[in-house]
Amino acid sequence: MKIIARDIPPRAVWALEQAGVHPLLARLYAARGVSSCDELDDALGRLLPPGGLRGVQEAAVLLADAITADRRMVIVADYDCDGATACAVGVRGLRMLGARHVDYLVPDRVVDGYGLTPPIARRVHERQADLLITVDNGIASVEGVATAKALGLSVLVTDHHLPGPQLPEADAIVNPNQPGCGFESKSAAGVGVMFYVLMALRTELRERGIFDKATQPRLEPLLPLVALGTVADVVRLDSNNRRLVAQGLKRIRGGHMPAGVAALFKVTGRKPEEATTFDFGFGLGPRINAAGRLADMTLGIECLLTDDPGRAAELAGQLDAINRERRELEGGMREQAMLMAETLFDESEEPPPAVSVFDPDFHEGVVGIVASRLKDKLHRPTFVFAASSAPGKEHELKGSGRSIPGFHLRDALDLVAKRHPGVLLKFGGHAMAAGCTVAEEFFDVFEQAFAQVAQEWLDASTLTRKLETDGPLAAEYCRAELVDVLHREVWGQGFAPPTFSEEVTIVSQRLVGEAKNHLSIKLLHQGQPIDAIWFGHTDPLPARAVLAFRLDVNEWRGERKVQFLVEGFEG
Repeated sequence: MKIIARDIPPRAVWALEQAGVHPLLARLYAARGVSSCDELDDALGRLLPPGGLRGVQEAAVLLADAITADRRMVIVADYDCDGATACAVGVRGLRMLGARHVDYLVPDRVVDGYGLTPPIARRVHERQADLLITVDNGIASVEGVATAKALGLSVLVTDHHLPGPQLPEADAIVNPNQPGCGFESKSAAGVGVMFYVLMALRTELRERGIFDKATQPRLEPLLPLVALGTVADVVRLDSNNRRLVAQGLKRIRGGHMPAGVAALFKVTGRKPEEATTFDFGFGLGPRINAAGRLADMTLGIECLLTDDPGRAAELAGQLDAINRERRELEGGMREQAMLMAETLFDESEEPPPAVSVFDPDFHEGVVGIVASRLKDKLHRPTFVFAASSAPGKEHELKGSGRSIPGFHLRDALDLVAKRHPGVLLKFGGHAMAAGCTVAEEFFDVFEQAFAQVAQEWLDASTLTRKLETDGPLAAEYCRAELVDVLHREVWGQGFAPPTFSEEVTIVSQRLVGEAKNHLSIKLLHQGQPIDAIWFGHTDPLPARAVLAFRLDVNEWRGERKVQFLVEGFEG
């Protein structure tokens, strides 16, 4: 591992400090590209205007006409947290704005696969819907949209994924990544796109005289869901996304949130009054996602839709139990996948440029998580495959991939498809995460072809794990109250949480935990004793080492002390 300190522009630091920003925060912000306090203003009035989204006005007219005519709407959701929150925001928001007949349908990961398919379009038609709305999917559903249109349905596609070579023939498409869209926040999550559609719809209804500014419904109660879905989908937290997340966090900390969000905070043992992006990413998000991985995402959506605290508690408890099952399943699969990956190279060798593993006993609901864990461990683009459980698809393998910086996963799949026609039955995704389906007989062909692309595209520098940090931490900043301030800021993908690095003295170290798989460390940081822990690491450290670490607060018998969470080291 190579630890690299971020560049910290001194002029930006000075400008932020002059504007009253704490010196440590000024340094952290400047290192992440912030140069003025305007970029830190999280007021709702600073959000990008909806009009910048291509298709949003057509969508607003389509929805306003449907509400006025009392038409039936069905939202086709996705089975991850972004899809679930987008669906809940859509249902809640449309009802707030006057729609009386709003239902939803969420595909089954195993039977239906991803997106609006022709069978799903027919199921929406069977519900006597007039308008089909996709959230967090649909931009690639050319056949599904065509089927819906042939059945007489109006179709609104809201999505944020990259489009394919052909756009669906929907009545309206709202997607910041569609051709010709000038919306600055290309990183908006699916839930963010749906929220923007509702803002445009409210404006359209206001212009039609349905209500005025004084009486119009307030959309702010939806922001906790927008924040949760945005963080859980690991989209880049550009300034617009940070504003959406900050506003959602403020409402949650003030006790204003849907009953399901409150119930999820309770089952995770986290405090909503101290809510952070880490709670979304590591507490609430995984429990919502677990429903789509192992059960039915209807559970997650219903939890986010109910206003009954008792019902919310019951559903949150079910989601928590499913997540525990997911963790157990993932743990076994991860261990097996790691053993299989290690057979691809000798202990003295570097791993191959890309890794693909398959086992008949793998569960397709957690292949993405296992791929992510393997990628983190090996620092290689990784695909993990499981046999499809869909009827008639038993000889197909469903793969989920995760990548490293410098390797565009979807583009790699595109090249594999061009070089080996027929091997990939379907594929899609982004630079860092993608999915594909292959026939079991072609797994070896895929494995070799994928590794060949990685061999061509990656060099020694890219294959070396790099950890960016914010450099040394002044001893004066090792205070619990300052760590609390840091935790309350909006951190996440593309706006990394603070990580520091410097040489320390290791005083003592020991393995802890039931499985003895965490390293507990006592060290000297600039001459001051500090406790540290390195989760999931068992190898001992030398007497002196350059550590990369994040800050946390450990509470014990009423005493709060700063603790380092070790991320890596250079010996």
